[in-house]
Amino acid sequence: MHLHTGTHDVQYLWGMAVNMDTLYMTWLTGAIILVMLLLATRSLKLVPSGMQNAMEAIVEVLCNQFHDTLGPNYRKAVYMLLTLFFFILIGNEIGLLPTPHLIVSPTNDLNTTLGLAVGASLVTHALYVQNRGVKRYIQHWFEPFVPFVLVNMIEEISKPVTLAMRLFGNILAGEILLEVLNFLAPVAVPMIWIFVSLAIGVIQAFIFTILVTSYLGHAIGEEH
Repeated sequence: MHLHTGTHDVQYLWGMAVNMDTLYMTWLTGAIILVMLLLATRSLKLVPSGMQNAMEAIVEVLCNQFHDTLGPNYRKAVYMLLTLFFFILIGNEIGLLPTPHLIVSPTNDLNTTLGLAVGASLVTHALYVQNRGVKRYIQHWFEPFVPFVLVNMIEEISKPVTLAMRLFGNILAGEILLEVLNFLAPVAVPMIWIFVSLAIGVIQAFIFTILVTSYLGHAIGEEH
């Protein structure tokens, strides 16, 4: 049995190896999110229904969580956090569509998850400087004692790495298992696992977003 999951269509552009399937799926994920937003906002109503109601419910739950973690300053990062959640959610789920390996999850590629994690980390540092100032930003590297600067640096490097590996590992493992089950027992078992994978996709999107939110606590949360 040859596993298709985890293999990529690699093309060389300007001397760099590019996973073209990941690139296409990233664009597809963005397009799906754009369509969802257009459907949810095309005819806004005071009493929401349909897509508007579903989107507002999700956003409200997430914003309440952001507020509980970050306080009123959560608005400074709310657009980034919501974008992360919806991109990861849709990216996780499209790989479950019953296509002959034509549509895969962009999040089953470490390049994607690492890019999301590093991007979120850079925004966190930028917001720290913007919210606390350069002096406070430099000071926090040496807390609680000066020798801890090395520990703090290792911690900051490990945050995006662990974020990326967790999401990548869970999504890739789920798709590999789905492909194996489909080979061993078509129809019944794979259908059951698809529902499990749907739940895992939602959970992983939520975990990634909430972990980024917790990292933002030092940057824009209320200091005590």
